[in-house]
Amino acid sequence: METLCLGSSLVYAPSHSSKPLSHRFRACAADIPDFLSADWLESRRKRPFGPRLSFSAEEAVTYQLDALMFNDQPRPDYGIEVMYRFAGFDPFERSTYFGPFFDLGQFERFRRIFHHSSYRVLLGHRERKILSSLNVNENCYKQRVWIRGARPDEEEVFQFTMVQRVGGSWDGYWLTESVLHDGDSFSGGVAY
Repeated sequence: METLCLGSSLVYAPSHSSKPLSHRFRACAADIPDFLSADWLESRRKRPFGPRLSFSAEEAVTYQLDALMFNDQPRPDYGIEVMYRFAGFDPFERSTYFGPFFDLGQFERFRRIFHHSSYRVLLGHRERKILSSLNVNENCYKQRVWIRGARPDEEEVFQFTMVQRVGGSWDGYWLTESVLHDGDSFSGGVAY
């Protein structure tokens, strides 16, 4: 009789050859590498907040505005990071995300525009109210939102345009096509 190591138990097998089986083949659970780290499940729960397949367009706008309301929690400009994850533009092409064509491929350029005078009202805002919502078609949703900022007499209106992707790796996700200020937000220019 020969022994085989299968898992953590020993199994006796009849010998069919003159050579012992343990010299030809031996596999134990301890010999099989574990490719997932011990904290894999915990790390999956901690993935960065961003678009989810389960979010509706309205929920996606709400989550983005919530992130901007608490922009510096848990770290500075975290809310802007969330906005960048929801952004539906190609980082290698100029975008009309904020209205005019900007090169927003680098996060730092995207972040600076949020700190510009017309968009900074969103950062740490105190109050908001949905003015209107419109399903343009089954893959496009628009929402106008009134925002009261943290500074005195700071009120602005913004229009979020959400687009649901069809095909590709983002199939079914609602991403932000644009966040437009109702006024002439860049009349004084912006250094980004």
